[in-house]
Amino acid sequence: MHQISCRLLFCLVATLGLATNAAANDLQIRIGYLGHLPPHGPLLSNVIPEPTDAGRRGAELAIADSNSTGRFLKQSYSLEAVESEDAATLLATADNLHAQGIRLFVVNAPADTLRQLSQRLPDSLLFNAGSSDDGLRREQCLGNVLHTLPSRAMLADALAQFLAARKWTRWLLVSGNTEDDLAYADALKRAAKRFGHKIVAEKPWSFDNDQRRSAQAEMPLFTQASEYDVVLVADERGDFGEYLPYNTWYPRPVAGTQGLTPTAWHKTVETFGAAQLQKRFEELAGRWMNDRDFAAWMAVRSLATAITKQRAAEPQGIRYLLLNEQLPLDGFKGRKLSFRPWNGELRQPIPLVHPRALVSTSPQDGFLHPSNEMDSLGYDRPEVSCDLAGTPL
Repeated sequence: MHQISCRLLFCLVATLGLATNAAANDLQIRIGYLGHLPPHGPLLSNVIPEPTDAGRRGAELAIADSNSTGRFLKQSYSLEAVESEDAATLLATADNLHAQGIRLFVVNAPADTLRQLSQRLPDSLLFNAGSSDDGLRREQCLGNVLHTLPSRAMLADALAQFLAARKWTRWLLVSGNTEDDLAYADALKRAAKRFGHKIVAEKPWSFDNDQRRSAQAEMPLFTQASEYDVVLVADERGDFGEYLPYNTWYPRPVAGTQGLTPTAWHKTVETFGAAQLQKRFEELAGRWMNDRDFAAWMAVRSLATAITKQRAAEPQGIRYLLLNEQLPLDGFKGRKLSFRPWNGELRQPIPLVHPRALVSTSPQDGFLHPSNEMDSLGYDRPEVSCDLAGTPL
């Protein structure tokens, strides 16, 4: 009896020892989420505001998705999320997370904040899930930053391809006066030149009045110009663009930041397994998934895919795998995605939507490219002065 008890005790101790060793050998991956949510000021229209948790909820879903498979691979993912309206507070918190050993970050912040984070965290890998700034993908590339949110150039090119396919080549361009609006308008001008469109007139929106009661009278007069096929609008904040559809001088469609809109993600994207992703997100967040959510989800899933491949969470190795196109990524968009080695931007199809339906997806049929048709959207290698794949972290 004494011998049997000793054997049982020995087996129990051995089992506990194996469990402890197994736990010690598990790969613990901590990812930081940094969200800068600056106040946007009063809006001049009753647009539905962006959810305050946009981006973070996508990262949370990706953590859950990664853990569902990671437990079989002895991988455990956790998210350290910080959000602030104050950039200085966010930067200080990022320093604190870095001091705790976190080297992988998802950033939902404007371009200036992203640049500061890149400088303060030089040995870390950052995923840009919040800024569409073109300069970050063309001549101001940051060596430790990859981009999962499409640039304005990608969005504008996706729209211009569709309009070219429909032969809507004469544009009236209406743009707001904020820095972001002007940047979006510049992207549209570049796309017009690239795909053979003509901007017949360009009108800046300089009014500061509320259009809710006067749009029907004022918008037709404001949109008087040489005959056009479509009105392109650059109003990222939503001050006036919502009042252009059905109020233009000519009965023409509206596209851009309002009307027919290019975006990374939308509720109406349902094919290639996207409906299941949408359902999981809605169960988690209680709302629709948007482009920031998808960009953050894609960032975490890219990390998890690379970590599974190299069986380590070392930033340099992850960056190398992703930039050298050795790791096709699944984004529920019908094609394998990858990061461009010259500027670190995620190649991805761009849905063209209006609020209740998917209209089309770019790249459009017939817009070819020597190596990858998705490189017909945004800045191609010859247009970029960066070479991230050739520059170590």
